[in-house]
Amino acid sequence: MPVSEQDVKLIEKIVEEKLKKLLAEKQKRMAIIASKGTLDMAYPPLILATTAAAMDIECSIFFTFYGLDIINKKKNKNLKVPSLANPAMPVPMPNIIGALPGMTAMATRMMKGWMKKVNVPLITDLLDIAVETGVKLVACQMTMDVMGIKKDDLIEGVEVCGAAGFLEYASNADITLFV
Repeated sequence: MPVSEQDVKLIEKIVEEKLKKLLAEKQKRMAIIASKGTLDMAYPPLILATTAAAMDIECSIFFTFYGLDIINKKKNKNLKVPSLANPAMPVPMPNIIGALPGMTAMATRMMKGWMKKVNVPLITDLLDIAVETGVKLVACQMTMDVMGIKKDDLIEGVEVCGAAGFLEYASNADITLFV
């Protein structure tokens, strides 16, 4: 029995409506790669991920190389801000000054002071918020092997996988970021 043009249009309309509904229901997904373990580079992935979770965006952060320091319970309370060769420092200084003893500690105190002044949570608090809100924290297995980091060194709630595992997740992300 042949299908009429009117039936084809009705079928197309139904399919279009169902697709729109499915796309509207699909939860957005964000994938972040955190590759640096300094204090100034720990805030962006954590703030973005926790904000995404608050906006009902599924999020995962893949911590690789020095980014593992952010989730390393032995290191994450003492992340520093490098003053040497950091052109983004709000008080520009020649590299020779940034190389002086105590300058990294001073830059770190300054940043912690700025963050405290405007009530930005500590890195450890942001990690707790991330875990509580369902942000997936993922440590790079290869980097852990290379750097001799054990799963026990990491905070509670961290998963471990290789690059292929994270890329599978990221391949379906609406937003991808490298920090």
